[in-house]
Amino acid sequence: MHLERNHINMKRLYYIVIASGIVLLSCSKNDNPDPGPTTPQPIELKEAGEQVVESSNEFGLDIFRLLLNDEPEEKNIFISPVSISLALAMTWNGANNATEDSMANALRLDQYTAEEINETFRDLMAGLTTVDEKVLLEIANSIWYRQGFSVEPDFLNINSTYYNAEVAALDFNSPEAVDIINSWVSDQTHEKIQTVLDQIDPQAVMFLINALYFKGIWSIEFNEESTKDETFYLANGSEKTVGMMHFEEEIGYFENDLFQACEMNYGRGNFSMVVLLPKSGYTITDLADQLLPENWNNWTSSFAKIKVNIGFPKFTFEYEKKLNDILGLMGMGIAFDPMQADLTGINSDGGLYIDFVKHNTFVEVNEEGTEAAAVTVVGVNLTSMPIDDIRYMLVNRPFLFAIRETTTNTIVFMGKVAEPVEE
Repeated sequence: MHLERNHINMKRLYYIVIASGIVLLSCSKNDNPDPGPTTPQPIELKEAGEQVVESSNEFGLDIFRLLLNDEPEEKNIFISPVSISLALAMTWNGANNATEDSMANALRLDQYTAEEINETFRDLMAGLTTVDEKVLLEIANSIWYRQGFSVEPDFLNINSTYYNAEVAALDFNSPEAVDIINSWVSDQTHEKIQTVLDQIDPQAVMFLINALYFKGIWSIEFNEESTKDETFYLANGSEKTVGMMHFEEEIGYFENDLFQACEMNYGRGNFSMVVLLPKSGYTITDLADQLLPENWNNWTSSFAKIKVNIGFPKFTFEYEKKLNDILGLMGMGIAFDPMQADLTGINSDGGLYIDFVKHNTFVEVNEEGTEAAAVTVVGVNLTSMPIDDIRYMLVNRPFLFAIRETTTNTIVFMGKVAEPVEE
C-alpha cells in the first residue's frame, strides 16, 4: 500500500467518518426439517479476551442504561453495543495520550493493552462468523481515504491486521465516489442497507466502514396461524392492538420479584434473544436501575429450560441517536474537545478531534425470526426460580430485550419496546 504524504494546512477542516457496525439479523423459513445441532458451539477466546468481552458488555449496559434515562418514556430504543464498541475501538487505535486513556475508560477497556483489545475483537469476529452453521454471519471492513491525504501507516496496518479492513484510495471529488462507497455497503449487507452517505464533504478525508450481515431463524418458530390481534398496554395507560405471536415450548426461563425473563434461541443456540418483562407494579425505569453487569451475568446464567406459554408482539421500528453527550458522560469528553483531543495516531500533524458519534438502527421481529441493522458513524475534524409446571408470559406491556451470543455472553443488540409498531 502506497500512501502519499503531503503537508497539511492546519487552517483547513477535515472530516474522518467512521461508520461501524451495520448489523443485520434476518430470518427466513427453514426448508430443511432436520434441526441440525442444537447445542451451542463455544467460541474460544484467550483469558484476556473473555475479560475484554465482559468489559465491553459493561460498556453496552452502561450506555443503554443512560439512553433509557435520556429518552422519553414513550420512545422505542434499539442499539448495537458491538457496533458502537467496534467504531470507537477503531478510532481509539488512532488516539494518543489523555485522549487514548479517556476513550479506553469510556469503552470500559482501560485495564487492557491495545494488543489484547484488538486481538479480542479479531478473534470474536472470526468466531461469530463460523460458530453456527445454521446462521449466516458475514463481517466486512473497509477504509476509503482521499487521494493525497497522508495517513499514518501504523493506523491503517492495525485496522487491516486486526479488522481485516480493505484499504483503497478514492477520488472524493468524483461524483461517483458516493455511489462506490454506498455500493460496497449494499453488497456487504445484501442490499439491506443501501445508503450510508448522501454526499462527501469537500474537507472529508477518510471513511472507515464496518458491515455485518446476519441471517438466521428462530430455533423454534412461531406458527403464523397462532398470531392474534391482542391488546398491548402502554406506559401512559393507553392501549394498542398488536399482532401477538404465541407458542408453548421448553425454552430458557427465569424470574424474580422484579421481572419475568425468557430466552429464545436462533439456529443451534449460539445466538438468542433475551426478553425482560417487568412484573405488575414495576416499570422499565425500575428494571433499568438494576441493569448492571453483575446482575446481567447472574440473570443470563440463571436460565433453565422449562415449558413456557409465551405471547410476544411483532414489531418493526428504527432508531437514531447522536451519542456525543452520552459518551461525554461516560468519560471521553476530551475526544470531542478541539483544543485537547489527540488523534495523532491517524495523522501525526495533530489537530484532530471527534466531531460526532451517530448511531442508526433498524429491527423487525416476526414469526420467523429477527432482522436488525445498526450503523455507527464517528466524525473527526481537523482544526487549529422453581422448575415445574408451565409458566405463562404474556408480553403485553413495555419490555426490554437483548440479542446475545450465548457462549461468550456478547451483547450484540439491546432494545426497549415502549410501543410495538409495524412500519
